[in-house]
Amino acid sequence: MIRRIIRKRRPAPTLAGISLEEELALIRVELMYGLRVNREAYLRRKAEERDELASRMREQDAAAMLASLRGSLERAVRPTVVDLQSRRPARPAQDPEPA
Repeated sequence: MIRRIIRKRRPAPTLAGISLEEELALIRVELMYGLRVNREAYLRRKAEERDELASRMREQDAAAMLASLRGSLERAVRPTVVDLQSRRPARPAQDPEPA
């Protein structure tokens, strides 16, 4: 008889509570910096950010949001120039000996 092990589906993260990943991050902050994080204030701030994002999305059209995101991404990420010639391994001056 073939048995299948069906894993429980992980519930989708809710904005009403603190996810496991967030809780671990908060504990890490508390341990590393010796701070005490107020969970209620954290949840309030999270709800405020969600509401702010929802209102922003209602106010702007898709093209304006895309332009805004593109602009902030361009400001945040500095373009890096990579010299591909310098990354290639140097070729030996003569051919290697035949095997």
